[in-house]
Amino acid sequence: MEIVRGFGDLEAVIMDRLWEWDHAATVREMLDDLAPERRLAYTTVMTVMDNLYRKGWLTRQPDGKAYRYQPVSSRQEYSAELMRQVLTGSGDQVATLLRFVDHMTDEEATAVRRALRGRRTDGRDS
Repeated sequence: MEIVRGFGDLEAVIMDRLWEWDHAATVREMLDDLAPERRLAYTTVMTVMDNLYRKGWLTRQPDGKAYRYQPVSSRQEYSAELMRQVLTGSGDQVATLLRFVDHMTDEEATAVRRALRGRRTDGRDS
């Protein structure tokens, strides 16, 4: 099983932006977007985006002398994998899951029940 880890601070900010934008972006576009909030060097943003690419979180396509980067998976897929990793490493998956459910809002619990009913009817409950 591949180990999924949380992102570092700047990695998380960059991934959040890319997920929000839902399109590929260059380092320059990212730097320009982050400029009002953070004073960063171009090379810092380039290094972080390249690291995310090397870790398998971003794809990249040439765009002139630069690259356009895009997330490999959605925010929801990433979050689900983090949750799966925590659950697997918890020691007692059922107890951990029940504790998690105890903290859900009524709306969240209703959504989970609907999803589970849908999962049973589409044949994925094996």
